[in-house]
Amino acid sequence: MRIIADLHIHSKYSRAVSKMMDIDHICQWAKIKGIDLVGTGDFTHFKWLEEIKLKLKEDGSGLLVSRDKYRQKFMLTSEISCIYKQGDKVRKIHLIVFAPSIATVEKINSELAKIGNIHSDGRPILGISAYNLAKLIFEIDERCMVIPAHAWTPWFSIFGSKSGFSSIEECFGDLTSKIYAIETGLSSDPEMNWRLSALDNITLISNSDAHSMQNLGREANVFEIDGDITYDEICDIIKTKDKKRFPKTLEFYPEEGKYHFDGHANCKLVVNPFEEKYVDGRCPICRRPMTIGVASQVAKLADRKTSKQLKNFPDSQHLVPLREIIANSFGVGVQSKKVNAEYDRLINEFGSEFHILLDLDEKYLTDNFPERIAQGIINVKNGDLTIDPGYDGIYGKVHIFRDEDLGQKQ
Repeated sequence: MRIIADLHIHSKYSRAVSKMMDIDHICQWAKIKGIDLVGTGDFTHFKWLEEIKLKLKEDGSGLLVSRDKYRQKFMLTSEISCIYKQGDKVRKIHLIVFAPSIATVEKINSELAKIGNIHSDGRPILGISAYNLAKLIFEIDERCMVIPAHAWTPWFSIFGSKSGFSSIEECFGDLTSKIYAIETGLSSDPEMNWRLSALDNITLISNSDAHSMQNLGREANVFEIDGDITYDEICDIIKTKDKKRFPKTLEFYPEEGKYHFDGHANCKLVVNPFEEKYVDGRCPICRRPMTIGVASQVAKLADRKTSKQLKNFPDSQHLVPLREIIANSFGVGVQSKKVNAEYDRLINEFGSEFHILLDLDEKYLTDNFPERIAQGIINVKNGDLTIDPGYDGIYGKVHIFRDEDLGQKQ
């Protein structure tokens, strides 16, 4: 049975997150998107944990299920920001924690509250090293998992150009053997990570890091599981990188991520690091430091010239969210009323977003969907699109149709 899992999201108690990101709306939108298993996010925040206890119940599998009509499955997850000094450099690392029970979460929260303020933000900032946080988590419950979040983002990631490390070992030392996975993040994809032989034994997972309902599932993991889903089986799949049970991830095109290329947003400067570099890393317009993007950082640490997928790596499938496809087909903004109305109509008539994007073949699409939208979905399936790459906090812009077709109406 196919299980689509998005295991890194945020609640309304995290900064810069929609106030609509509550349990009820997450359940509703998980069904719209076609997500079978979703992370709770933010279990360190006491108000969010109260809502989790009220709206969800443990089902004996290490997971939780919603008490409403959706019966949505959840995994207890949270992201923690570690800011500390190591090797004469300030490190800023975000880590995702998976936990198998509310009892374990309460123990974790009790210990973290002794270190810093875990109540002011759903993603707490703590003055503890990634190593010491992982050690604390594993000592509380060895069934927990610790996974570096959005591993290549310039800020707040294990390999980030601003404050990260050059290897997992440099960050986690003798705990490295317990770090089974990294999250590739929106601005990189598995193909980019395959260039590092140091990651050959690491599982690459993908999640949305959603701050709003519409962004749920923009990246996700596809598992194949016989019978009921359990916490232990999900963790075992990730630990063993079993391709039969973990056939693929669903990916953003990394160029669309907001830190893919180098650049300086204030000066509207975007730099393709494979065509042009500035030795001092400074913007040639204002002379301030540019943000060195993910593509540059991957190239810096890579020891392979090209991507090499090993047999045991899950595949990857790149998608563009359905709303963006509709917006491209109409030549309007993704938040327009016209896009919202058409999106709702398609979901109501044809099923979840993932069903539409993954399961419907070209003939069905062309026979049943509006012509432009059908062609847009087909173009995405075939990789027939262009993207203006993102840089320095600005998302890339996807062009699903040829320039001469843009602006034509459905």
